[in-house]
Amino acid sequence: MDFGVGIPTAVDSWKLAKRAETLGFSHAWLYDTQMLCADVFVGLALAAANTSRIHLGTGVLVPSNRIAPVTANAVASLNRLAPGRIELGVGTGFTARATMGLRAMRLADLREHVRVVRALLAGETVDAELEGVRRTLRFLEPERGLIDLQPRVPIHVSAFGPKARALVAEVADGWMHFVGRLRSGLRDLGEMLAACRDRGRAPESLYKTAFTMGCVLRDGEPADSARARAQAGPLAVTFFHAAVEGSLRIRIPSNLAAAVDEYRTLYESYEPADARYLHLHRGHFMWLRPEEERFVTADLLRDLTFTATAPELRDRIRALRDAGYQQLAVCLTPGQDEALDDWARVIESV
Repeated sequence: MDFGVGIPTAVDSWKLAKRAETLGFSHAWLYDTQMLCADVFVGLALAAANTSRIHLGTGVLVPSNRIAPVTANAVASLNRLAPGRIELGVGTGFTARATMGLRAMRLADLREHVRVVRALLAGETVDAELEGVRRTLRFLEPERGLIDLQPRVPIHVSAFGPKARALVAEVADGWMHFVGRLRSGLRDLGEMLAACRDRGRAPESLYKTAFTMGCVLRDGEPADSARARAQAGPLAVTFFHAAVEGSLRIRIPSNLAAAVDEYRTLYESYEPADARYLHLHRGHFMWLRPEEERFVTADLLRDLTFTATAPELRDRIRALRDAGYQQLAVCLTPGQDEALDDWARVIESV
């Protein structure tokens, strides 16, 4: 099984990518969240220049924020820096679009972006719509050596619902999925495998990556320790972000209904009322805001994140591997770089 890390993009993200490479991680995925992070391609370029083996990818790029030729050019430029080590992860957008008050983009538009980018990276001539007009596009002189179209760059698509999984089965090299609860991750994998079979695709031909966030608890450490809250809390509260904003279709368990109502009251206090997302998504998936601390309990962290002891986490990872996931990517939070070493010790015995 491969093991990756998810990194909030900064101009010095290459240091974490380099450390991950040294520790034996296979992939580093950098966030593409324009209103929170540094530019993902700046971060990836620096990581490419400062590493030699680790695969580097967007985790994930949101196509609505760039036209397809720009995406293809950025990927081909990275391929020149680190040939054979670049991966393109794309999705309809949660964080990157929510920070601008937008819902997820249409699957049809995602499909079109992937189609055009793949064709351009293959050196093909392709028709695409630009500013409402169909245009014929291709890289004009790739042989000049300013970009590289070879080796081929795999395209991974993030997908959660049935229609998105169908799209993955049809167009993607890999599937990217977020796993908080093990049982949900295994159920969703089964549905992804079924989607492949329904479309005549061999499930084993799809590279499957499970992303998660959590904390490797030390002996006797409570699940809501300050360390655990910093490393895993940002994932737990995204549940509340999605629940009160309606940006994702989620089921609210009865045991969390009261907490969701309380969080909604907090959300409705944010001003201006027509731009509450400017407050709600500060630190989204990276750190807890002070007013969110009270919602992050030990039970919530154990339930919604990979926060557990090393033996428990190894059992979860083995279950994911045995079910068919080929990679587990652990997302890190700013200021908690030592978590990378904790996870390295976990995976070395899987």
